[in-house]
Amino acid sequence: MAEEPPPQELDQARRTSMAAERTWLAWWRSALAATAGALGVGRLAPEVLDVAPWPYVLLGCAYAVLAIGLLVVGAQRQRDLERALRTGKHSPLTFRTVAIFSGGGILLAVLTVVLVIAQI
Repeated sequence: MAEEPPPQELDQARRTSMAAERTWLAWWRSALAATAGALGVGRLAPEVLDVAPWPYVLLGCAYAVLAIGLLVVGAQRQRDLERALRTGKHSPLTFRTVAIFSGGGILLAVLTVVLVIAQI
């Protein structure tokens, strides 16, 4: 029969696992916010502003793509963190992932500002 780890190690493993779960939930919250942004920009904004809908629909779809990306990468990240916890290895978030989401967020923000200014 295998020996159980000392209580301190077990507590540390539990805290690390729960931290990974909170991180996964943060990815979900971000995806839900992007989904709300997609609906707001793509569907509600053209009606409220009484403007041509197609640019807003395209921008809303871009926010929806962001939401999908957040869900996919968040699930992969959760898997990687749990694997790292089991193996005792470190699994940092890659700069590539950070750069892609940061660049995408900047692009969406700039396009949103341009669209808003164009309606003035």
